[in-house]
Amino acid sequence: MTPQAPTPTPAQIRRWRKYLADEVAEGAVYRELANKRHGEERAVLLGLAEAETRHEEHWRALLGEHAGKAMSPSIRRTMLRFLARHFGSVFVLALAQRAEGNSPYAGDTDASRQMAADELVHEEVVRGLATRGRNQLSGNFRAAVFGANDGLVSNLALVMGIGATGVATSMVLFSGIAGLLAGALSMAAGEYVSVRSQRELLSASKPTQVTLAAAPDLDLDANELVLVYKARGMSDEDAAHRAAERMGIYSCDCNPSLSLQPELADIAEAQEHEEIGSAMGAASSSFCFFASGAVIPILPFIFGMGGTPAILLSAVLVGIALLLTGGVVGLLSGASPTKRGLRQLAIGLGAAGITYALGLLFGGSVA
Repeated sequence: MTPQAPTPTPAQIRRWRKYLADEVAEGAVYRELANKRHGEERAVLLGLAEAETRHEEHWRALLGEHAGKAMSPSIRRTMLRFLARHFGSVFVLALAQRAEGNSPYAGDTDASRQMAADELVHEEVVRGLATRGRNQLSGNFRAAVFGANDGLVSNLALVMGIGATGVATSMVLFSGIAGLLAGALSMAAGEYVSVRSQRELLSASKPTQVTLAAAPDLDLDANELVLVYKARGMSDEDAAHRAAERMGIYSCDCNPSLSLQPELADIAEAQEHEEIGSAMGAASSSFCFFASGAVIPILPFIFGMGGTPAILLSAVLVGIALLLTGGVVGLLSGASPTKRGLRQLAIGLGAAGITYALGLLFGGSVA
C-alpha cells in the first residue's frame, strides 16, 4: 500500500499557492510577449511559457484539493503582465530577467532541483533575448540618459551655487537659462564634431578603386597590387589572388570571399555610417536631451518662486528625475533599479551640495 503524503501545513499551502499564482503569471507574460514577436524569438518565448506550465503542474500536484481558487500573483508579476500585453518592450524582458534571477526555489526543499535549475537557465535565456533589445537601444539610450543627466546635475549645481550667494531671484533664473543654453549648445557642438570626425575618418580609411584604373598598365612581373592588399591585412596567398583577379589574369572559385563584390562593400559602408548616425542628428539629440534635463532645476524660478524654498524645490524635482533615470539605467542593464537610482541621486545631489556650500562661502565673504 502506497504511504500517504503528509498533510501540508497552512504555511506550506499559502506558499505553494503563491508559487502557483506566480508561475501562471510568468507563463502568461511569456505568451503575451510571444504574441508580439515572430520567428526564433517567438519560439523561445513559447518554450519558456511551456516550462512555466510544467512548474504550475508541480505545485498543483502538491496542493491537490487545496489548490482552490488561484491567489493573486505578486505585484511585480502583475505589472509585468500588463506591460507585456500593452507594450512588449525590452523593459519587460529586463524585469523578467530580474524576476527569474530572484527565484526562491533554490532554497525551498518543496521545489525540485530541476525546477531550481530551470529558473537559472530561464534567467540566461531572457538575458539573451533582452540583450538584443539593449544593443539596439544602447547608442540612443546612452545619449538620452547622459545628456539629460548632465543637464540635471550641472544646472542644479549652477542654480544652487548662485542662489546660495544671496543674489536676486532674477539673477538665479538668468544664470540657469544661460547654463541651459551654454551646456546644450556645447553638447550639440561636441556631438557634431565627434560624429563628423568619425565619419570622415572612416571615409579616409575606405579603400579606393584606383587599383582598377591602374591594373592594365602594371608590370606583371613586379605586381605591386599584391603590396596594396597585403597592406590591407591580407595573407600572401589571398593578396596574390585578389591582385590577379584585378588584372584580369584569372578568376577562380577557390576562395569566393575574395571575389570582386563592390556592391557588398558599399552596403557594408552604408551600414557602418548608419550605425554612427548623422552629425546633425546627434547634435540635435544632444541639445534636446541636455535641455530637457537642465530646464527642471529652474522650473521653480520660472514660476516666480525665490530664495531657499525655490532651491529646495529645485533639488527635490531634480532628485526625482535622477531616481527615474538611474532606475531606468539599472532596469535595462539587468541590475537593481533602486540601487542605480540611489547612486545617481547621491552623485547628483553631492555635486550640487558642494557648489551650494561654495556659494554660501563666497556669498558670506562678499558680504
